[in-house]
Amino acid sequence: MPEDVHSTSGLIGPNAILQLLPVLEQAGGTRLRDQIMWAAGVFDPPSDAGLMPEAPAARIHQALREIEPEMASSLAWAAGVRTAEYIMAHRIPGLAQGLLRLLPAPLAAPLLSKAIAQHAWTFAGSGRFSVAGKLVFEIADNPIVRGEHSDRPLCHWHAAVFEKLFSELVDPRLRCEETACCAMGAPACRFELTRMG
Repeated sequence: MPEDVHSTSGLIGPNAILQLLPVLEQAGGTRLRDQIMWAAGVFDPPSDAGLMPEAPAARIHQALREIEPEMASSLAWAAGVRTAEYIMAHRIPGLAQGLLRLLPAPLAAPLLSKAIAQHAWTFAGSGRFSVAGKLVFEIADNPIVRGEHSDRPLCHWHAAVFEKLFSELVDPRLRCEETACCAMGAPACRFELTRMG
């Protein structure tokens, strides 16, 4: 039975924006950063203390895809990597990280999956997060792509967060791919981790 975690608060972690802004500056300077922020109606970075409304975060990611369609996936991926690095630096105690790295992957993976599920509101907002199988996660009604339509998956930020966490803490050969996306008409954005090599 999938473990379903749902928040009706409409709040999300500020790293959905904060880790994207430096990536935008590196790619196109303050001009690109400001252009995307203003297009999204976001005029100041959010505070890094506590949660923030999910709507501005969704608008930032949607503006990125609209303004820079060619670079959007790689920039969102880079922001996801930064988000995972922030999580490891500030949210997962060093002792827990050390334990995960020492454990065999079949034991470490479910422990990390459980921790991610318990904190899903920080990246899923009002979407419904579930552990849908061994190394498979789903976000139904994902607010970051809510209302969008695409012929390919759009959730590179989420996929990068999962890949970085699992490749650093469980097995460096693990890679994450979004195999279904709400923007493509799927009931949930589906992220599958597989071992390469």
